[in-house]
Amino acid sequence: MPKVPFHYVDLRAFSYATEDVKRVEQSLRTLLPEDVELDRVENVGHHGDRIVVLSARVETADEMRHVLDRLSELDDLDRVLDELDERVDDNCALFLRLDKQAAFRGDVRLGPGITVRTKVEAYPAKKEKAVANARETLSRLADDD
Repeated sequence: MPKVPFHYVDLRAFSYATEDVKRVEQSLRTLLPEDVELDRVENVGHHGDRIVVLSARVETADEMRHVLDRLSELDDLDRVLDELDERVDDNCALFLRLDKQAAFRGDVRLGPGITVRTKVEAYPAKKEKAVANARETLSRLADDD
């Protein structure tokens, strides 16, 4: 993939008191290049329970290509393409939610647990242009499989 039409890719997952933080971290690392550092913020829930927020931002083309390569493994990539108008907001951000449990096992599937947000390049910065750029990139990923 020669050009990556994204400014950055953010990934975030919550580790609740009933979960092992290391396992949630491993879920995120399934999608990330090895050398990307995870940010960790500890919070307290409404009932005093521990919530750890793990997140990472990738900004270089090689790092984003790595994440896109992992996203190309989505069985539901055609579904994502069909839903792009709903998945891209007016600020040209594309949103996906990935299954945290599947990611822990090394699989990439749509589902709850990991939020992926990417800022799509669009000149001018209009939703329609962002949807078109995202569609072109994700279609290329689907075709490469």
